[in-house]
Amino acid sequence: MSAMLAVLAIVAAYLLGSIPFAMLAAKLFGIADPRTYSSGNPGATNVLRSGNKKAALFTLIGDALKGWGAVFAAQQFGFSDAIVGLVALAVFFGHLFPVFLRFKGGKGVATGAGVLLALDPLLGLAVLATWLFVAFVFRYSSAAAVAAAALAPVYAALGHGGGGYLLVIGIIAIALVAKHWQNIQRLLAGQESKIGSKKKA
Repeated sequence: MSAMLAVLAIVAAYLLGSIPFAMLAAKLFGIADPRTYSSGNPGATNVLRSGNKKAALFTLIGDALKGWGAVFAAQQFGFSDAIVGLVALAVFFGHLFPVFLRFKGGKGVATGAGVLLALDPLLGLAVLATWLFVAFVFRYSSAAAVAAAALAPVYAALGHGGGGYLLVIGIIAIALVAKHWQNIQRLLAGQESKIGSKKKA
């Protein structure tokens, strides 16, 4: 596989990750720009605070599919594990730092989940189950995201003994926790918004 094709795949993955489905949802469903209310995050949880569940679902599915699609395509092209790992990071960081939004993107939960599901379906399902459990019990999307991110490398190590994608998964986990740092601060201060709470200007 040529080096040029690998570079093109990584660049394409970044551009795919940069597609802001939250902004597309705002236009399609006629809601306010999600960057203008509540957390200001262009992601599914913040879109849900607009009160439009269909827009939030559209955002969630779109963000997850771009993560899954980029990795799945790289696998189908027969790239090495190293290139697939770089594609996974490119699409994920494309969502976090999208060129189309002046490098100010979402927090990467749905896109990260999509990436993990493509890299290892069982790992992805375990991480999703962790998110759902914490979200259901505590009603905080951020707490669920941090817990799922922190446990993803643990699940990967236990399942594969430190297999080929462990470094990639670790980088994604660290980035997810870092993007949620302000949420962690608000959680500790008892000021974090719960899932389903309405938007605040």
